[in-house]
Amino acid sequence: MSLRLLVAIATLLSAALTHAHSTHAGPLEIEQAQARATVGNQANSAAYMEIENNGKTDEALLSASSPVADRVEIHSMSMEGDVMKMRAVDRLDIKAGTAVKMRPGQGYHLMLLGLKKPLKEGDKFPLTLHFRKAGKVKVTVQVADMTQQDTQGQGDHSGHGDHAGHDHQH
Repeated sequence: MSLRLLVAIATLLSAALTHAHSTHAGPLEIEQAQARATVGNQANSAAYMEIENNGKTDEALLSASSPVADRVEIHSMSMEGDVMKMRAVDRLDIKAGTAVKMRPGQGYHLMLLGLKKPLKEGDKFPLTLHFRKAGKVKVTVQVADMTQQDTQGQGDHSGHGDHAGHDHQH
């Protein structure tokens, strides 16, 4: 078998696996829902995903919930000079025809606060997203070791205990 054929097969398999973790709700497509595996007795973790709005009207993620955590908050992270600022936000707007990519170390993420048990790599858990128009959308989140995905290590804020010291904006 040629190398080119092997690469083509691997690409197709990779695309199939990516789409296997896709959830549709009307014009919304939610892909690659992942959460950071915890270390030791960390009380918090973070979840990431891509939400694509293929519709003609704007949408907003209003909140989220999961049985694995006491509460889930939408957070925005940005660098202001040399200081990382993380803020809880009331909603995440998703404009028509755009996608929001939640990634470690940048932009938006979902904080899983008050975990009921450690999140281990390979585990899966349910997460319910609450949208303004699409309503409740259930996704399955894959727990992964995401340390390699951090941007200069900035994304690992899952061990921040009670979240004291973050700027919260409501």
